[in-house]
Amino acid sequence: MNVPQIEARDLPADVFLLDVREQDEWVAGHAPEAVHIPMSEIQARVAEVPEDRKVYVICRSGARSLQVAAWLNQLGREAVNVGGGMRSWEFARRTMVSETGGSPVVA
Repeated sequence: MNVPQIEARDLPADVFLLDVREQDEWVAGHAPEAVHIPMSEIQARVAEVPEDRKVYVICRSGARSLQVAAWLNQLGREAVNVGGGMRSWEFARRTMVSETGGSPVVA
């Protein structure tokens, strides 16, 4: 499986960032500009993923996002895995928001 990868700290602004974590993980903390489609729903909701631009896929550690990025690439999309996932995002001190109103965390 040869999937392009980028580190969270190197992710450019204004990209389509697809967060494939589950709902409880998303609620705890996520990138403010991310679009949330859990991995368990991606096949049913793939029409929500743009076909005309590069998609950056993120999860907690990079494993689920790697699988989703590979699948999207097989469909002919251009997908890139965000290595290290939200753990790396948090470590790089990139902005996060929480749906709970509290301090965002990577769950």
